[in-house]
Amino acid sequence: MDLIKQYIVQSISAASNNLRLSTEKIEVVALLREAILRSTNLEADIKGMKKVTELSTLAIRLNEIFSYLTTGQVDLFKLSEKFKEHSQYLIKDLSHMLDMANPVTFKNALNKINQSESPNNSLPAAEKKKAEDEIKVDLSKRVPDDSTFVKTESDILKEKLILEEEKDDEEIFLQNYEAEILKQIKPLDGLLKQLSKNEFNPEDLIHFSKIMSVNGEISGKIGFEIIANMHKIISKSLLLIRTRELMPGREVIESIRACLIVIVAVVRGKEIDITSYLNRAEEFGRKIQPLKVKEII
Repeated sequence: MDLIKQYIVQSISAASNNLRLSTEKIEVVALLREAILRSTNLEADIKGMKKVTELSTLAIRLNEIFSYLTTGQVDLFKLSEKFKEHSQYLIKDLSHMLDMANPVTFKNALNKINQSESPNNSLPAAEKKKAEDEIKVDLSKRVPDDSTFVKTESDILKEKLILEEEKDDEEIFLQNYEAEILKQIKPLDGLLKQLSKNEFNPEDLIHFSKIMSVNGEISGKIGFEIIANMHKIISKSLLLIRTRELMPGREVIESIRACLIVIVAVVRGKEIDITSYLNRAEEFGRKIQPLKVKEII
């Protein structure tokens, strides 16, 4: 893990813990942290953020932190104090950004940054036109492969949600989706209680892992990224417990329960600060990410 990225991400998390966030704002914070962790050129990405209205103020602050960590010598004895200072400064700028952005506009902003950094965008006009001409393909005589147009049930549901004009149909779809997601929560919470007592059926772990995997895929396809990620973490953790790669101690069980709490809060749109649960769930996800699930015999 890049220590600079980790420092900045944890500063953002500490700042967000001082704000009362709606589920929508929590998702924006999660997207911001994910963008930083996945960045292959953080300095360039922060500079790109400065050019986007919604992100510019926050980007200036992030650039100050980045410069502190990369230029000169960092005094490790004062690092803790400096971290608190940076986190405190971020509160106002993060709050300002969250008031201006939502998950959709934030993703669009990131897309603008990525497009501006594309190598083709830096070419002179003549060379850029030449490059574009070179990749033109004549599709007029191409025989289409019908298999590429086969739609899964999830694709059909997604298209219906996007294209259906009647609001009632959209509401019915969302209600069915929410009901399907939520009806698994209580049984799974019951399984966690059984795990804590070491009184569980190993086959139940496989059963719920499959359900979580399917619901996670559906959530991801219709744009509910936080819900999808929580399902994926739960699904993998249950299989790891089944293969004894992960022991169901209190920390593990409470981390899985944190995922459940985030799912319920986001699905129901609860105006409750769940930042601490989201942080615990995401940290748990990072810890189990390197672990590989062994084949179940």
